[in-house]
Amino acid sequence: MMKIGNVDIKNRIVLAPMAGYTNPAFRRIAKEFGAGLVFSEMISANGLLYDNDKTWELAKTYPEERPVALQVFGGEAETLAEAARLLERKAEFDILDINMGCPVRKVLKANAGCALLKDPKKAAEIVSAVASAVSKPVSVKIRAGFDHKHINCVEIARAVEKAGASMITIHGRTQTDLYRGKVNLDYIRAVKEAVRIPVIGNGDIKSVEDAALMAEVTGVDYLMVGRGALGNPWLIRDMVDYFSGLPLKEPPGFKEKIELCLRHFSLLLEEKPEPVAVMEMRSWTAWYLKGLANIRHARKRLMTVKTKDELIGLLTEIIDIS
Repeated sequence: MMKIGNVDIKNRIVLAPMAGYTNPAFRRIAKEFGAGLVFSEMISANGLLYDNDKTWELAKTYPEERPVALQVFGGEAETLAEAARLLERKAEFDILDINMGCPVRKVLKANAGCALLKDPKKAAEIVSAVASAVSKPVSVKIRAGFDHKHINCVEIARAVEKAGASMITIHGRTQTDLYRGKVNLDYIRAVKEAVRIPVIGNGDIKSVEDAALMAEVTGVDYLMVGRGALGNPWLIRDMVDYFSGLPLKEPPGFKEKIELCLRHFSLLLEEKPEPVAVMEMRSWTAWYLKGLANIRHARKRLMTVKTKDELIGLLTEIIDIS
């Protein structure tokens, strides 16, 4: 058993926070497939303070997800600290994660996400304020730097550790890279070597081989899988087995993929109104269907599906032709 702060984590495999994807339905599936820790989507600190219903919906968790980390973003220490206090009072979670790694313009405009990498002192002040505001462990997600002329992940990591962070996630790209090019494992290793708190390595894990390489090169404590697990939570299962020294299982068959897609839809329907769940599941279904042959017609029909019965009918037909 491993620990982040006072929270027990059963293995090294972590599901990344992904906007639009890591809602409770997918987090529960990731846990069923063995993930040791799962993260929520990004939650706006301002949205929590304004008592926005949609923002608070992002903070909802289920007991079977635990341990779960809620990730918040914002640009000011006082705002984030107050949001953290509210979350600790009203939500069920185990770790509070501060996003200093989101590269998208909307977040940067709020002086949040990667914008905080430009100011290590402010980053440390935010962590200190949040860690002082709550009893839960506080973690931070960062990138290598804002751009390749300003690679300061080691400086940031040391600053937030000193300010009270219990764990750091490092994505081995810069803000200006967005998601292009290859993740740089040297940056991840440098952060791991610079701090004493646990480090999660993040970026480009799409196979067990990718995870094994990151572990070997960087020595990180935990490995974070993101887009590689969309429609493919079997990757989480395989990573857990690999790092537990167990033989890898057979990859999922056609029918197994569709049956999990149907289960995912049922979990989504528990959380959201049918029209919303159907629209979201159209995107998810495309991920589950990725790589399956002889279903071009089904893919076209998927984009026109509008009701629960239509989607279930389409998926049932796909199982029948498999």
